[in-house]
Amino acid sequence: MTEAALILAGVAATLASAINAVAGGGTLLSFPALLFAGLPAVAANATSTVALIPGPIGGLFGFRRELGPHRREALTLLVPSLAGGALGAFLLLATSDRTFSQLAPFLVLFATVLFMLQGHLARRESGNPPPPTRGRTAIALGLQFLVSVYGGYFGAGIGILMLALLGFVGHRDLHAMNGLKNAANLAINGVATAIFIVQGAVVWNVALVMIPCSLLGGYLGARIARAVGRERARKAVIVIGFASTAALLFWH
Repeated sequence: MTEAALILAGVAATLASAINAVAGGGTLLSFPALLFAGLPAVAANATSTVALIPGPIGGLFGFRRELGPHRREALTLLVPSLAGGALGAFLLLATSDRTFSQLAPFLVLFATVLFMLQGHLARRESGNPPPPTRGRTAIALGLQFLVSVYGGYFGAGIGILMLALLGFVGHRDLHAMNGLKNAANLAINGVATAIFIVQGAVVWNVALVMIPCSLLGGYLGARIARAVGRERARKAVIVIGFASTAALLFWH
């Protein structure tokens, strides 16, 4: 990989982690950037997942106080998250680069549309929560497994899906929801990362450039949030998502 491509990967990781810290959706930037830098589609997705893993770790630490009263629920979410994330990762590795390249524009488009729905979900937070019945919880755990399969396979937009599921079972405290989301996200990406590493799917010279850039981006994200605000960052991510979809469709 050329120096220019490595620089592109580092910049993409910095911006992606900053975007994740502000509004989420950073994969919509890092994954297409690695494709345009010349990585095969499956390797680009695996490398992006590994490079951005510091983000959920920082998010989990940041919401540790709000997560405290919900530790039992977080442990319950780990089972479908780990199982689904592992299945999704193996499905990715079983997909040819050509097939995944053809799917990539539509995966990015799907994740972008999900990201657009986040604003609608946020506006519903002021409503009355539904009762947390056993039936709703069982349905949510089943859906969490499906979300985790998608997360292990591609991943962009899973935060929005998980917030929707947590709202479905009655949560309304956004900080607690983010804590639970980050715990589940770490499980999904953690097991996927382990599988990608063991199976040799990671392009390490790229990942080792991106990981410190990802840490830097996460730190800068808080400053960016104060400077530009969450809503402007969200709009920027949506524009990036649609632009990436168009570019990938044209590129392929």
